[in-house]
Amino acid sequence: MSRTRTALLAAMALVAGATGTAFAVDPGSAGIAAVPCTVDYKIQNQWSTGFTAAVTVTNNSAAKSSWSLKWSYAGNQKVTSGWNAKLSQSGAAVTAANETYNAQLATGGSVSFGFQGSYSGSNAIPATFTLDGVTCNVDGGPGGPTDPPDPGGPSSRVNNPYEGAKVYVNPEWSANAAAEPGGSRIANQPTGVWLDRIAAINGAGGKMGLRDHLDEALRQKGSGELVVQFVIYNLPGRDCSALASNGELKADEIDRYKTEYIDPIKAILADSKYSSLRIVTTVEIDSLPNLVTNTGSRPTAVPQCDVMKANGNYVKGVGYALNKLGDVPNVYNYVDAGHHGWIGWDDNFGPTATIMKEAATAEGATVNDVHGFITNTANYSALKENNFTINDTVAGKSVRESKWVDWNRYVDELSYAQAFRGQLVSAGFDANIGMLIDTSRNGWGGTARPTGPGATTSVDTYVDGGRYDRRFNAGNWCNQSGAGLGERPKAAPAAGIDAYVWMKPPGESDGASKQIPNDEGKGFDRMCDPTYTGNPRNNNNMSGALADAPLSGHWFSAQFRQLMQNAYPPLS
Repeated sequence: MSRTRTALLAAMALVAGATGTAFAVDPGSAGIAAVPCTVDYKIQNQWSTGFTAAVTVTNNSAAKSSWSLKWSYAGNQKVTSGWNAKLSQSGAAVTAANETYNAQLATGGSVSFGFQGSYSGSNAIPATFTLDGVTCNVDGGPGGPTDPPDPGGPSSRVNNPYEGAKVYVNPEWSANAAAEPGGSRIANQPTGVWLDRIAAINGAGGKMGLRDHLDEALRQKGSGELVVQFVIYNLPGRDCSALASNGELKADEIDRYKTEYIDPIKAILADSKYSSLRIVTTVEIDSLPNLVTNTGSRPTAVPQCDVMKANGNYVKGVGYALNKLGDVPNVYNYVDAGHHGWIGWDDNFGPTATIMKEAATAEGATVNDVHGFITNTANYSALKENNFTINDTVAGKSVRESKWVDWNRYVDELSYAQAFRGQLVSAGFDANIGMLIDTSRNGWGGTARPTGPGATTSVDTYVDGGRYDRRFNAGNWCNQSGAGLGERPKAAPAAGIDAYVWMKPPGESDGASKQIPNDEGKGFDRMCDPTYTGNPRNNNNMSGALADAPLSGHWFSAQFRQLMQNAYPPLS
């Protein structure tokens, strides 16, 4: 699956969101030689005195163990801060050099970074870029830059499936929401449909099956475009570090996963009846990050995660799903990428991108089967913390030294998703991948929402007094007390972000707060018990879970009402 790339004429380069791009040309076309490097420089946002930009560099020469990109501005633009590169400026000349974690730049590989700048007057895109002294960028012809060929990418796929499209409203979730006092205010919001066991494909317990949802999606679509969202969630040995959402397949049942789960889903999605829908799949949440953070000699290691790393069935399962579902021309695969409070540390960040590349090239899959990634699925991490940054210093200490941040490089989901996108591109994914952020339960509004920074008595009072996320620890994930609905689903809300989505339907439980016998393969996890005092994965903090919760996926009325009460932006 290749993402469509749209070249813009040079005359458009001065407007906000315009792209100054020079792409490599097919070396076999019209006798034009492949250029040694290409640069995609995009102005993502622009206002009267400043702008943000995203830059992707592709190396078509010999592999590099370090790199340095240079350009000069025609106006008075100044780089003020950046990420994923070491940026410096002398007069009009700017240099962007690699960080230690993205120094390797393979032949055909790409690396992405971004920055914020100031300007006055015009904000022209630089005319020339050099990579290690070699000039990049080539004019593709008289009309300006041209797109590269799109090898094997079906023309029906668009760059961002959410743009210009409605998104499917699950009538079953909508009915549950509307039945709650005040629930009609959000009952028309689109949410993900979870295929969390084999029986869900055809419908179980009186619920709609996959075809039922697709047929309803066609009805809702009408004459326009419509996205319908499915969560692919049934790996063998699923959720190795948690018990509340353990699945039906045992650790070694990879063949059942392929033949009884993925193959039937692929067959239905490939039915030509549904070819006009834009089908978004969120592929196997919580799986691949577990292989990084909860294995080996780490204090957070879990024996079952070591089993799944050893047998390779998470990697094989994700690869198989990407391969098979990626063959369907109107399917857009987004792989789960954890969240900032899980993967944001240096020793998790790069290795997680690496194992995702491994999975995306397993079982016949390629990186072209990945349209993007999703963060914060079914989690509570705040979208944007406005009252502090990791660059702040209080009482002689960095914010990173606070108990809440705990040396993480990211304090919220938006900054994490944008940075991790760059890391994924560096690992070998397409430079145009997009990110989704699940904002279904990360609003943290209501009376507990701070209106400014905390007291500067210490770095902890500063952070704790100012943070929107009111959890005891960013590792807490089950039915969190005090949470609220977050940003409503929205297409293309920020640089590199395809959409804010409600992939986890608000009001559906994360797990039972006590043991409940069931035939769904779901266990009891103490992180869902409000009396639990924690473990190394949440720095031995209280769980923060709500009491009297039902099994995961079942309707939890008390939680839904609290989510509405604490919504941010508030519900009208």
